[in-house]
Amino acid sequence: MTLEAAPPRSTSEKRTPAPIVDGQRPPGAMFLVGLFVILPTLALFAAVPLAWGWGLGWVDVALFVVFYAVSGLGVTVGFHRYFTHGSFKANRPLRIALAIAGSISLQGSVLDWVGDHRRHHAFSDKEGDPHSPWLYGTGASALVKGFWHSHLGWLFDRDLTNMKRFAPDLLADRDMMRVEKAFPLIVVFSLAGPALIGGLVTMSWWGAFTAFFWAGLVRVAVLHHVTWSINSICHIWGERPFASRDKSANVWWLAVLSFGESWHNLHHADPTCARHGVKKGQIDISAAVIRGFEKLGWATAVRWPTTRRLEKLSQKPVPAAA
Repeated sequence: MTLEAAPPRSTSEKRTPAPIVDGQRPPGAMFLVGLFVILPTLALFAAVPLAWGWGLGWVDVALFVVFYAVSGLGVTVGFHRYFTHGSFKANRPLRIALAIAGSISLQGSVLDWVGDHRRHHAFSDKEGDPHSPWLYGTGASALVKGFWHSHLGWLFDRDLTNMKRFAPDLLADRDMMRVEKAFPLIVVFSLAGPALIGGLVTMSWWGAFTAFFWAGLVRVAVLHHVTWSINSICHIWGERPFASRDKSANVWWLAVLSFGESWHNLHHADPTCARHGVKKGQIDISAAVIRGFEKLGWATAVRWPTTRRLEKLSQKPVPAAA
């Protein structure tokens, strides 16, 4: 019996892409965006002069480091390399833990972060990119305006990324939707958690307040601006050893604070690669954490870079990092 091939679809029958945006943020949501952008930033400006008067206790430092590392790696390993790009597969406990850890950063919920970032890659440095510094042109004044927009101005855009187009997998994931619904509680923990721990360790209200200030507000602000710098600085200045379709660049001095995210040129050249710092000497803490998860058996099918792939993307021979 011979099966006839189905006739090709006509142009009118082909699916058209879903809209890029889907509605607008209500005024209440815009107020909260402003609050969680401006309040931590004000705390960051106040941190240096206030440190001279208060001093900075070891409890504050320890809590800052722990919460910065957990929330920062939640963003870089979880929100970015795992949920957005699928650089590895994770077991269920790790998936949930990464979603919660990333949410502690107060950079938005897992759904919002992933949807916006996938949209960024779909239109990187072109019309449709939510945070390109090249939106207004290439002149000096245009880049000043573009820098502000890509760093934090874009957060005040009322248009909402269409999650049905850019994050349908998360919408269908029950675990992620539970984390999404719990986001307000995670926000409370992100700020109140350091205060509670600091107060209990020092047995004082003052210890609770300083922990809230340093490990809560200042920590959130530092991580915010490091992450936003990847959108702004790493799309204007830096080295571009790999071929990509945009202006992404490597900025070495952000590597440690960004846990390896500032090796941004390779990332845009090969988005699903689990390691961004592929040259010798390029520190990529996120990749080291993924390697640890792999050795523990929590992460599998990790997409590590290969010399052949790097040679294809590069103008010159590039030895892969160990």
